[in-house]
Amino acid sequence: MPLPATNQATNPATKPATKNVFLVGLDDFNRDKLRSIRDADDYAFHGVLDPAEVLETYDFPIEQMLDRAEQQIRAWQADTGGGVDAITGYMDFPVSTMLPLLCERFGVRSASLQSLLKCEHKYWSRLVQREVVPEHIPPFVAFDPFDESAFDAIDIPLPFWVKPIKSSGSMLGFHIASREDFEAAMVEIRDQIHLISGPFNFVLDQASLPEEVAAVDGHFCLAEGIIGGRQCTLEGYAFGGEVHDFGIIDSVRYQNGSSFFRYEYPSNLPDRVREKMSEITRAVIAHIGFDDCAFNIEFFWDRELNHVWLLEINTRVSQSHSDIFEKVDGQSNQQITIQVACGQRPDFPRGQGRYACAAKFFWRVFDADVDTEVTRVPTVDEIDAVAGRFPATVVKPQVEVSTRLGDLLEQDSYSFVICELYLGGDDTKDLLDKYVECRELLPFEFASGAG
Repeated sequence: MPLPATNQATNPATKPATKNVFLVGLDDFNRDKLRSIRDADDYAFHGVLDPAEVLETYDFPIEQMLDRAEQQIRAWQADTGGGVDAITGYMDFPVSTMLPLLCERFGVRSASLQSLLKCEHKYWSRLVQREVVPEHIPPFVAFDPFDESAFDAIDIPLPFWVKPIKSSGSMLGFHIASREDFEAAMVEIRDQIHLISGPFNFVLDQASLPEEVAAVDGHFCLAEGIIGGRQCTLEGYAFGGEVHDFGIIDSVRYQNGSSFFRYEYPSNLPDRVREKMSEITRAVIAHIGFDDCAFNIEFFWDRELNHVWLLEINTRVSQSHSDIFEKVDGQSNQQITIQVACGQRPDFPRGQGRYACAAKFFWRVFDADVDTEVTRVPTVDEIDAVAGRFPATVVKPQVEVSTRLGDLLEQDSYSFVICELYLGGDDTKDLLDKYVECRELLPFEFASGAG
């Protein structure tokens, strides 16, 4: 059925929206972020595919999803006579991966499928990174997790990381310190990798791949040498053949070294380190030929070695950063996504928001059994009390009463996220103090006593 515009003016005297922008999997939180961008009334935002199809499942029949998305947009065109000015998104797999194919069907701006896969296919991405910034990537090797002799063929010293060639979030990523760790990880990977490998292979079949890459399809994994230090994410965009960055966010982990605690903006890394990350970004993105799209790149800075490591490239802005950009700069990073998709050169503000810094916190439970059930979550009144105590705070519980922790999607291998909190503050200490107080005001309870 026709898709309703999310911000169309209803008063005929007001300025009508001039561009129809379709976003795959648009949900209420991100619709709100879109309303905050500059000149939001110049756009009509339309959701394509229900958010649950891309957020609440591991069933991703991309070919059928593409057909349904096309049918929905064409039905809207037939009903309204309107034109399609842009099709875009802000999510990882499957949304980012299917966008070039969907955009091609309507002849709208997008990064090429070839360049996108050079970012999203982790092995191919490392190959092209090695061509231009070899000193900034770890040793790596692709392997078949179904090969019983795979461990012996990995010529990277322990410890190392393993991850699927294509994943989402931290799904099926494991720190390997021994053969026993590797074998245990393979049990989980073999059981679950098909959830993404099948759909990803459909996309690979639509592209022309080098022989070396074609031999490493979606059911393969990557082993990488350990890199570390202070982690951050650089957000940027490529437009008209030019590569720009517009913000760096610090990614702070819990003491286990694996699970994210918070994303904090702006980064407090030294200027010279941020400049080096910008330099690497321009070199890699230009070499790949990635254009007409936003992106982000995750880096590590090893302070002891004073060395920058490139972790991975994502072919969209991070929706996890949208609210914190808005709190600090006065605009969501969604502004970049929309302007680039519409062929408009981005103009992003700096420091025009309400707060000097902001963060997204991940409230996690550790050492909980997958069968642990949630028995209590914060009430609406308790959440409202937090917003009253700390204005502009966003509380997003990730569980409900009776939720089984093992049923949560896209969790890392070591913990479960039960709540996300977006906070603004004067400095890092202020953010941390507010987070601690929020935890006291937002009670969660579990059948197993985890917390």
